[in-house]
Amino acid sequence: MSETQRAIPVPPVQELPDGSTVAVVGLGRTGIGVARLLRAQGHAVLLLESRQGPEQVAAAAPLEAEGIAVRLGVPLALESLPDPVPAAVVVSPGIAWNHPELEQMRQSGIAVLGEMTLAARATTGVPWIGITGTNGKTTVTHLLQHLLSQGGLRAPLCGNVGVSAAEVALGCLDPKVSRPDWLVVELSSYQIEQSPELSPAIGLWTTLTPDHLERHGSLDHYRAIKRRLLDNADVRILNGDDPDLRERAASWESAEWITARPISELPKTIRPCLWIEAGVVHGPGGPLFAAEALAMPGDHNRQNLLMATAVALRAGLDAAAIEAGLRSFPGVPHRLERIRVRQGVSWYNDSKATNYDAAEVALKALEGPLVVLAGGEAKQGEAGGWIQQLQRQAKAVVLYGNAQEELAALLAEGGYSGEVHSCEGLAEGVPVAEALAESKGCRGVLLSPACASFDQYRDFEARGDHFRELVVGLAPLE
Repeated sequence: MSETQRAIPVPPVQELPDGSTVAVVGLGRTGIGVARLLRAQGHAVLLLESRQGPEQVAAAAPLEAEGIAVRLGVPLALESLPDPVPAAVVVSPGIAWNHPELEQMRQSGIAVLGEMTLAARATTGVPWIGITGTNGKTTVTHLLQHLLSQGGLRAPLCGNVGVSAAEVALGCLDPKVSRPDWLVVELSSYQIEQSPELSPAIGLWTTLTPDHLERHGSLDHYRAIKRRLLDNADVRILNGDDPDLRERAASWESAEWITARPISELPKTIRPCLWIEAGVVHGPGGPLFAAEALAMPGDHNRQNLLMATAVALRAGLDAAAIEAGLRSFPGVPHRLERIRVRQGVSWYNDSKATNYDAAEVALKALEGPLVVLAGGEAKQGEAGGWIQQLQRQAKAVVLYGNAQEELAALLAEGGYSGEVHSCEGLAEGVPVAEALAESKGCRGVLLSPACASFDQYRDFEARGDHFRELVVGLAPLE
């Protein structure tokens, strides 16, 4: 194992006594994975869920059959824990790390842990690639996992996308199954905050723009959480084209940078390990392959290509293997995913765009004119760049969900001159968008919500899946 491939160390946090009782909060993907991992490690597990409906009852049944106790309709509270109190409480990322009830638990001597802490412990001996950033991390995670797998390495994808890290860690406990060569782990700020001791073999930071400020309070705090992951990493790979990261380049003693821009535009504090020159990806040793090997549109995807390539090179792949992987990459669901072309109009699912900056990137990547569907649960952030791109690219915007009035006001204040329509949800919005695209001669319809999904959907994936179903189900042409 090379120095880069050093396994993630055992986190220096409180050990769980053998056979101890552990409470897990949340019956979602994270909670289910954590409960199963802890049960396999010999712990008595009690899973608590505040909701109590048919979906929760169905999800609880297989866990109870595995010997995991589940209590539904139980609020997050110290009083909800069994007596005697458990050795630890493991919380899902959606629960604020400074929640008053969690603070009470800590004061009572109960360890409060995040999923990644347990997953890292269970995968000792397997190196992690930790990928974070406001935007771009999901594309880089999928792309990198594809490159490594196509290059012959066992590199499962997990974390904030795909399966939970705990589920992957559970598989690593089986002595009959070959352990992975790498874990490709997408990490949100929530997950990093809950497991501050994480120290991946390779850390990658894609972008930094204001997001989740309603949770983290300030951009500085949000940035500090992201940075902690990279500070702990053995190898740090950073996007030199991101303004926030580039502005702080001098603060990194050791980092590898990429840029899809001319090297002359970078500050002297940045010496890139990969760059694009005349359409060709270059490294210190010379040209590697044509940048068009990755067919995904947009300048941001050139940056994603370079970041994934930098990690793949570190993992031992050569340029030929990486190019072959790039050319066979099918794209990422819910990220500029072209669903179909109907009557000359392309329909795109960009449900992953949960903030203004991500939605702005999508608008820059496509050819207009467009009809854009936006809405959901509004987030804090600067909408000026998004509105500017709507003015340039979109002849009409269809708003839906809880944020429709707020977004309509933002568009009016920002001087957007196209048509604006409002409706309850996507089921109503898709036929409106279809009619607008036809009447205005648009090239495409883009779902790029610029909002979270939680007003109407479990997550952005459920939102994107619903949109895909609606678009595929449009009446056939006569």
